[in-house]
Amino acid sequence: MIFGVTLKAQEPVAPVFPKMSKADTIRVASTNDNGMMIPWMQLQDVSIFAHRIWKSPAEQMAYNRLRYNVLKVMPYALFAKRRYQQLEEDIARTPEKKDQKKLVKQCDQEIKDMFNREIKELTITQGQILTKLIDREVGRTTYDIVKQTKGGFAAFSYQIVARVVGHNLKSTYNPNEDRDIESIIRTSGFYQ
Repeated sequence: MIFGVTLKAQEPVAPVFPKMSKADTIRVASTNDNGMMIPWMQLQDVSIFAHRIWKSPAEQMAYNRLRYNVLKVMPYALFAKRRYQQLEEDIARTPEKKDQKKLVKQCDQEIKDMFNREIKELTITQGQILTKLIDREVGRTTYDIVKQTKGGFAAFSYQIVARVVGHNLKSTYNPNEDRDIESIIRTSGFYQ
């Protein structure tokens, strides 16, 4: 009365791998799609920028001057970001205030030794761009950084000197307002 019957709903299919030759040495990820192994690899993002149309030659010259200034000060902003992050990590690991002040002085001296001549030769416009880029990279204004590392009086003094030359250490970076700077940074190759 009871019969034994073997049923097969699907037959297993062995995956088919592409044929390899002697020159095939690159290993990539692959996906099994109904028994066919399909190799794939992730590609880098591609940004496409339109050709900019200038209203006047003066506008193009102003943009080129801004591009020159941004490209000149961007390495300083990136260095400041790395060094400030390292300083914060070192301060977090050091419990005593005396040792923390020593770390801050050491960091300040290192920056002065490395960039003393170059930073002194920056123009006022390049200094303004540098403070905005530091805010962009670190996420804090230059005034806040000086206040934390050197104290409130030093930050106040630096702010007064900056105001005399028509600058503000409390200026922040806004990608919408500073869209030319943002586009220069994105097309420059600093972030790849």
